[in-house]
Amino acid sequence: MGTRLGEDQPKAFVEVGGVTLLERSVAAARESGAVDDIVVAVPEALVGSAQRLVPDARVVVGGTQRSDSVRAALAVADAELILVHDAARALTPPALFAAVAAELHSGARAVVPGIPVADTLKRVDSGDCVVDTPDRNVLRAIQTPQGFAADVLRAAHAESADATDDAGLVEAAGVTVKVIPGDAMAFKVTTPFDLRLARLLA
Repeated sequence: MGTRLGEDQPKAFVEVGGVTLLERSVAAARESGAVDDIVVAVPEALVGSAQRLVPDARVVVGGTQRSDSVRAALAVADAELILVHDAARALTPPALFAAVAAELHSGARAVVPGIPVADTLKRVDSGDCVVDTPDRNVLRAIQTPQGFAADVLRAAHAESADATDDAGLVEAAGVTVKVIPGDAMAFKVTTPFDLRLARLLA
């Protein structure tokens, strides 16, 4: 729903440069040449709006949590390889979709794009006191699209209820997740600042 964005509608329907984040994301997937079929999960009240915006995609009713929406899309998807993408990462270059798909075609069972962490990160306790400082050289900020063998993703969703990303579910199921170089343009539009940045870049 994108409540942190502060807009009066779900963020996938917010416009950047006169085009919704949803339309930009679907167009990038199509332009990659790596995607045959697209399934979009949206709130029930917005199914009609989504179908008008992206008539070349199948639209399903999403759920209250991210994982619920992915499961709803998986229920109608018929493919051996699946890419899961956040519409909020609307400026993701088509080449990143292609790169994730290429890793899957090369035999990887789970692939995510990631970029090196620039900031020093601190792990804190419940009182906001620093516990330790992880080595940022071994950390990556993970993006989408995330790619999976369909059987791996379906099994992971069957075993676990929810996670902040699908790779987390797959990791929990014991599957190795390959990280490939991400792209700074694949940032997630979450806050008003992100939206201003996306509009500037667009």
